[in-house]
Amino acid sequence: MPNVRTDMTVSVDGYICGLAAQQPPYLDKGFFRVTEWAVAHRAWRERAGFDGGVRDAEDALLKEMFEQAGAYVMGRRMFDSGEEPWGESPPFRAPVFVVTHREREPLIRKGGTTFHFVTDGVAGAIERAKAACGDRNVHISGGATIVQQAIAEGLLDEMHVHIAPVLLGQGTRLFDDLPDTVIELNRFHVLDSPAATHLGFRFPTAA
Repeated sequence: MPNVRTDMTVSVDGYICGLAAQQPPYLDKGFFRVTEWAVAHRAWRERAGFDGGVRDAEDALLKEMFEQAGAYVMGRRMFDSGEEPWGESPPFRAPVFVVTHREREPLIRKGGTTFHFVTDGVAGAIERAKAACGDRNVHISGGATIVQQAIAEGLLDEMHVHIAPVLLGQGTRLFDDLPDTVIELNRFHVLDSPAATHLGFRFPTAA
């Protein structure tokens, strides 16, 4: 059965973006700061259609993440913020299931990416992604609310948290709005660099 995995980059104080990103276009300097480590690497740049980039252990981490993803799940806000900059050839190259309250016909893009709009919640989107991903992972791309819902509903197998060495002060926290329940995690991976500290956790329900 496919693993359900998420990768989220946060500041040291736990934010994925600043306050400005809570309004359209849902991106701000806080978001771009915490994701700097990824943008610098070849695996990310190649997916986004750019040249160059660093090749190192962090690059290998990103390459593995992309190679293992057979389908993606994301929230409508993430889709809205990315639809224009992703252009005609988005970086996913796989089916993407967008959790939304607004019905819409599938959006077919070049390179193997098709956006499917799912109106029956995170669990429904993950089930459809599992059916589409073959023997690879379902990757929950974000945003924070979608990840929180997946944790609350016990739908995640792996969580990779990438901590950028910066304080944002205010913004959108990754781990707000979780249930009042202790969840013990199995830390199975640690990678440290000046740009970020990368932690991999498995949930107790994971095989």
